Parts: sequence; C-alpha cells; structure tokens
Amino acid sequence: MDVLVNNAGGLAGSRGSDGVEAVAAEWAGNFRANVLTAVLVTEAIRPRLPDNARIVTIGSIAARGTGGSYGAAKAALEAWNAGLSRDLGPRGITANVVAPGYIEDTEFFPDAIREQRRAISIAQTRNKRVGTPADVAETVTFLASPGAGHLTGQIIHLNGGAYLGH
Repeated sequence: MDVLVNNAGGLAGSRGSDGVEAVAAEWAGNFRANVLTAVLVTEAIRPRLPDNARIVTIGSIAARGTGGSYGAAKAALEAWNAGLSRDLGPRGITANVVAPGYIEDTEFFPDAIREQRRAISIAQTRNKRVGTPADVAETVTFLASPGAGHLTGQIIHLNGGAYLGH
C-alpha cells in the first residue's frame, strides 16, 4: 500500500437534547467518527507501509475554531498528524492533512441549510466560489505524488482563502 487516504468521518449526531449525557455522547461520537477511524486504520496498516509511502488525512476548516465537538475532533487529527509525520519521516513516509472549507455536491450539510451556508461560504472566500470534490481530489493526488516527498506534517487549507493558514 503506497498511499493511504483517511477520508472517513462526519458529524456524529448533534445535541438534540440537553444534559451532560447528550454532550458526552456528541463529543465521543465525533471523536470516534473523525479521529479513531483514521488512527486505527493507519495503525493497522502501518507495518505494511513501504518506505516513501504517503498518508493523507481529510480534516476540516472547522478545526480553526468554528466547529464545537466536530471542530475539536478535526483539530485532534492535525495534532496526531504532526506526531505521525515525525515518527514515519525517517522512512520517507509523508503524512499531511487536507482541511477543506465548504465543498459543494457533498451530503455534509442538510438541504434546509445548504443554500444559506453556501452563500456565507462564498462570501468568506477570496476567489468567490465554493470548493468542489475535484479540488479535494487534485490536492490529495498531489500529496500522494513523488513531487510531494518533502512536504510532510502540514495542514493544507483548501478553502479559497476563507482561512489563511499560519
């Protein structure tokens, strides 16, 4: 396996009811869906990764402070990725995170808020357009290529400039 793309995740429930138990369930669910999926799959195949392999994990702009339990889970992926790149770097294995903003034609946002969210997202970008699945695919393809062999431990912010990485 030369390339691993950790692309599982999503919103694991929302706080439909009040109470500490509901909050705990939401946070645990988002951690399981977004962090443990990547960590456990990566650890399972880690012994079989050849030198110079590539690991790309899909994060989110929500890690920059707008996403509650979901954003915290995506931020945890970024911290995990930093350690992973350090541990696997001596073998030439790269580990990076692609952190998209709003990506159109996905089922992440329910229809009821999709148009409102789309308008807000476009207004926040510098190129005045939403992202597309093709934008994500092209970025992942580059990170999986030999040309990205010296790019590791990074968060690639794919959001039209809505968030400028530091």
